[in-house]
Amino acid sequence: MNNLRNIIKRPLLTEKSTVLREQFNQVVFEVDRRSNKIEICQAVEKIFGVKVLDVRTVNFEGKRRRAGRLKVKRNDWKKAYITLAPGQKLEIFENA
Repeated sequence: MNNLRNIIKRPLLTEKSTVLREQFNQVVFEVDRRSNKIEICQAVEKIFGVKVLDVRTVNFEGKRRRAGRLKVKRNDWKKAYITLAPGQKLEIFENA
């Protein structure tokens, strides 16, 4: 990947991600489907200035839906669970 900002698409703020952040110091991001764990780790460390211990990824297949007579498919996407080092926090999640 060329640009680190293209790897991390957006943070995911759900009930599950909030529990993970509070109990296990993990944050959840939607990431580019073509990125691997090493690229995700480097992007988070350089963009946010934190130490990353572990990265787990999950691939999601887009759901098939109907739009009138047409059958359409939503985009496939990838989610990354990122474990931060003890004492590390991300400011974007603290104010949410």
